[in-house]
Amino acid sequence: MNALQTHGDESALTPLQARRLRIHTVHESVVFLRSDSPVCKAEGLGTQVRVAVRSGAREIMATLYQVEGEALGVDEAGLSESAWNQLAINDGDPVSIRHPQPVDSFSALRRRIFGLRLDDTSLRMVISDIAGGRYADVHIASFLAACTTLPLDLDETRSLTRAMVDTGVRLDWGAPMVLDKHCVGGLPGNRTTPLVVAIVAAHGLVIPKTSSRAITSPAGTADTMETLAPVDLPIERIRQVVEKEGGCIVWGGAMQLSPADDIMIRVQRALDLENDGQMVASVLSKKVAAGASHIVLDIPVGPSAKVRSAAAADHLEQLMKAVASDFGMEMVVHRSDGRQPVGRGIGPALEAHDLLAILEGAPDAPLDLTERACALAGILLEMGGKAAAGEGAALARETLADGRALRKFEAICEAQGGRRVPPVAPLRQTLCAPEAGEIATIDNRRLARLAKLAGAPETACAGVEMHVRLGEKVDKGQPLCTIHSASKGELEYAQAYAEANSDILLLVPF
Repeated sequence: MNALQTHGDESALTPLQARRLRIHTVHESVVFLRSDSPVCKAEGLGTQVRVAVRSGAREIMATLYQVEGEALGVDEAGLSESAWNQLAINDGDPVSIRHPQPVDSFSALRRRIFGLRLDDTSLRMVISDIAGGRYADVHIASFLAACTTLPLDLDETRSLTRAMVDTGVRLDWGAPMVLDKHCVGGLPGNRTTPLVVAIVAAHGLVIPKTSSRAITSPAGTADTMETLAPVDLPIERIRQVVEKEGGCIVWGGAMQLSPADDIMIRVQRALDLENDGQMVASVLSKKVAAGASHIVLDIPVGPSAKVRSAAAADHLEQLMKAVASDFGMEMVVHRSDGRQPVGRGIGPALEAHDLLAILEGAPDAPLDLTERACALAGILLEMGGKAAAGEGAALARETLADGRALRKFEAICEAQGGRRVPPVAPLRQTLCAPEAGEIATIDNRRLARLAKLAGAPETACAGVEMHVRLGEKVDKGQPLCTIHSASKGELEYAQAYAEANSDILLLVPF
């Protein structure tokens, strides 16, 4: 008897012994077998095929790779960290491997690749299989590419959003109005969320903010907030925080809100692909799942932002509003200047220092970040009935100035587990103007790349600190920005990138 199970007789085959290889394959589950394993020989299993791996009551889909030599025993199944953690097993535990059930949605995937539209049922099948782990990264990449080559239309976007919501958990806060905000991204340092939550919650409104970690940027809201307070909380604890303080700023990754979206985002990041339909489904599936009823959406527009033209912003706004309306959500869209970074800090801790400067009323607090946050919070205050139309931003500024926002922020931090002090980088390198001139353009994408090379977001203290703004006149030798890093190697690598891309901050000589 060999270890390969068949659907018709689960008990007829002897299981293999699990072995933890401590190989990190990010989120993709991988199983390794000897090339001379009876399983591979009996069933003709080649490398990089999909198999079902079972241990007790748990079963996962994994990609099979073969190895040669004595690294594995012939009766062993080596498992990647992702597979090991999902199965929750110990070394030597029995595991069985079998061919998986056919993935019916592959036919829908092939139709989309060949340029055919998918109906609601087909998209539900695809998303259910992605969320269930039945798609390998190559299948997900094919789906994302097909939806970019032939962009999703409105009907497909609606169906995709609904399917993504239905694969996960939906939260109910027991409140008639639940406020939320989102920025489509593309601007380094645009960390308005903690400020908006503090201002809005200070007025007794409910704003439970579940935020993401960085996908392609030097910091996500959860990364920045984590330098100030714990963000990885169980849902029961989050409910307690919201019931007590009216708001929270937590990481949503562990809450199973639209889990298919989390999987697709991971592959999307590697491909560097994005389309409006996918973006709308990603954003709104999370908002619906998080229980939001009223949303303000920030769309920065600029040549190196994610949305680069007014026409592109028009299309995205129309699509967002149409799909939001299907789910009974009220949405206000706010367009902002996307030509340059926001605030001074780019990277988790540096952005956190900006937030504290604003909340504490420091005289050198970044005005642009303050104004953006007040504009967005003002819209939510108006939607929540706390300010008359056109007066919300002024009320938001007042809430910052009189300390109510700071007190609410401190209370939320305490409720989430206690205030933390953001770390400070031990190594810094300041880049200076080679000549006198005016800052003509700032490349957001390459500036974000510079911060990531310095170590952000994995190293919380790393990133870039800005010293100049667009249109500012500078003298020769004047500091333009400072690279912050925790290691000499990363600092040198980032500095070399900055020198090779000296037009990240384009200086026009006088």
